[in-house]
Amino acid sequence: MELYFRNLCALFLFCLFSTVNAQNEVQLSSPNGSLHFNLKVNKEAPKYSISFNGTTLIDESNLGLQFQESGYFISLLKMGKPQYKSVDETYELMVGKNKKVKNEYREVRIPLNGNNIPNQTIILAVRAFNDGIAFRYEFPEQEAWKSYELLDELTSFEIMGNPTVRTLFWDSYINTHEGYYNKLPYNAIPKDTLMDMPLLLEFPQKTFMAITEANLRNYAGMYLTKQNGHLICQLSPLPDQSKIKVRADIPHQTPWRVMMISDQIGTLLESNILTNLNEPSKIKDASWIKPGKTTFHWWNGDIVPDTTFAPGVNFETNKYYIDFCADNNIDYHAVIGYGGFAWYSSNASGYGTVGSQTDVTKPVPSLDMVRVCNYAKERGVGIHVWVHWQAIYPNLEKAFSKFEEWGINGMMVDFMDRDDQEMVLIQEEILQKAAEHKLYIQFHGSFKPTGLHRTYPNEFTREGARNYEYNKWEPVPITADHDLDIVFTRLLAGATDYHLGGFRAVPKSEFKTQYTRPLVVVTRCHMLAMYVVLESYLASLCDYPDAYLGEPGFDFLKTVPTNWDETKILDAKVDEYVTTARRKDDQWFVGSLNNSKARTIKVNLGFLEKGNYWAEIYTDGKEAHLDPNQLDKEKKQVNASDILEIQLAASGGMVIRLTKVN
Repeated sequence: MELYFRNLCALFLFCLFSTVNAQNEVQLSSPNGSLHFNLKVNKEAPKYSISFNGTTLIDESNLGLQFQESGYFISLLKMGKPQYKSVDETYELMVGKNKKVKNEYREVRIPLNGNNIPNQTIILAVRAFNDGIAFRYEFPEQEAWKSYELLDELTSFEIMGNPTVRTLFWDSYINTHEGYYNKLPYNAIPKDTLMDMPLLLEFPQKTFMAITEANLRNYAGMYLTKQNGHLICQLSPLPDQSKIKVRADIPHQTPWRVMMISDQIGTLLESNILTNLNEPSKIKDASWIKPGKTTFHWWNGDIVPDTTFAPGVNFETNKYYIDFCADNNIDYHAVIGYGGFAWYSSNASGYGTVGSQTDVTKPVPSLDMVRVCNYAKERGVGIHVWVHWQAIYPNLEKAFSKFEEWGINGMMVDFMDRDDQEMVLIQEEILQKAAEHKLYIQFHGSFKPTGLHRTYPNEFTREGARNYEYNKWEPVPITADHDLDIVFTRLLAGATDYHLGGFRAVPKSEFKTQYTRPLVVVTRCHMLAMYVVLESYLASLCDYPDAYLGEPGFDFLKTVPTNWDETKILDAKVDEYVTTARRKDDQWFVGSLNNSKARTIKVNLGFLEKGNYWAEIYTDGKEAHLDPNQLDKEKKQVNASDILEIQLAASGGMVIRLTKVN
């Protein structure tokens, strides 16, 4: 009887312990079962882990927050009842790499209750997709807690093993996000150094994980830093102090912390997880939103031909570029300025500053903006303008009303250089107000995209990458290897304005800086392929008209779209090459980018529908190592059973335009 009683007690204690564990542990798997999220809530902190195909990538890592008014929300938390749901839906993107997007995930929402404020509740929302895991903190409306000041987000990432890391290092939160990527073992990351996102980790057995964020709105931008061996979240502080990161009224939520995961790097490039984590479009009438190609004459040095008119901020200079656009299927012309000075009235000393007497509603005396816009409209060309963000922000309504009155279609907003909560709010306010006046936006000197072009499809592109503008002044040019770094890191976040279209290529040994008519050191075909491989819904042709007219490959640029119905990564190897296929209507465009080592690739056309296609194939010329502008072009019929073998020159590339045979 005594033995029976002891066994009964042991069984009761085991059941009680299991129930407690069950109440404090939550699991969530992706729809296909390959990704697994696990949360344990113990007295020290909520701890999560993530595994892929049975291998742990992130081990038990802390979740938590620190508030100004109530201290730490991390220890002695009580977990409420988790709520699960599954979603499998399809939505359309107005601008993007896919028109129809499948959004399939499993979700769990986990209430966490603190003890510093009566009934203080934060919900941890977790979504598991087939290509990644995302979570965020949500602050539901509650009686005793109306607002907060956040000092730190205590999210950590306990990376398993010693994967290879590709990232940007910064020593300040004030930066352009334009740098060279570092490639190093995880264990060699220097401590207390800010790391930009997306950050790519390559584990053994070719498992890839990118860490970034989605739906960054009314919150501080996130960096990572390594402290005492731990990868820790770091938020950009509000201006003029370093303590407070976020001020917000409740209800509120953080951005999604996103881990894109696959054993194929191409899966990460194809992923729509960031737009999946954003809200549907807030723009009801989107008929005016038309992605396209644009001039950007600042890059080429404001070049015009020898003419009877004086170059400058005047009608004749802009007419020259507008005519070029109209004759060559280029959708927009950019009105910027001339010789370092903006098109609008200002006592500033150059593009990078805003004077005390700056007024974007008053063009300089030499420019009749109404005449420029009217002429462009007559020729079927849109106009967008360059502006310093501080020149428009004091009165967005006044500026955008005037732009709409003139007939301007959009603008590049420049020199933002911050991602604190204040700047994040400013950017969303610009998008909202611009949409009211049917204006699209191109952010420059700006942080990475976070999928917000689903919510605001008038966001066409962002910079946030070291690009070909640096060839104007840096003695070391942008290389094909750097272009590949951009593809496998920054491109994971979305569109980037990369100052494309340099048509004056030279061998690297012959490169020199030229502020006017800049040079490039990649082949002509490499440059053409950038228009297919990179995302940008406002792709630029930055060179001057005479650099393009009659040149090999310009016919391809005249036809390549900037907004896509379907995207497939046909082949990719990190650091080496990538081949991307994108469809618009019934045409496919294929582009391959190569690094600095010549190679042969195979392009499998199995993605095509049944039937024959005309393939216009542009490849590096046999003497491309001597003259990188040289290319070969052939046209032939192909079908889905064909596999093309193509030679890529060092720093080379190739493009194919595929049109179905009628």
